[in-house]
Amino acid sequence: MEFFVTLAIVIIQTLNIILLAYVILSWVLSPYHPLRQGLARFVEPFLAPIRQMMPQTGPFDFSVIVLFIILYIIQSILASLI
Repeated sequence: MEFFVTLAIVIIQTLNIILLAYVILSWVLSPYHPLRQGLARFVEPFLAPIRQMMPQTGPFDFSVIVLFIILYIIQSILASLI
């Protein structure tokens, strides 16, 4: 059981790093850059349901922050199981 919890925590931490890279590269790279498109294909399935539930906030997209918070809560719950 401890192995699976630790594995889940590692997966969540990896997703956090990928999400952070996605955010930083969205400021720097063109939307058509292959690296940014590859990260978007991986991250967008996690962000799309959050965007649908959140109200429109104009040009600001808070779905990434919400996903970071959700991942942190899940990671905290899993860490308490160890």
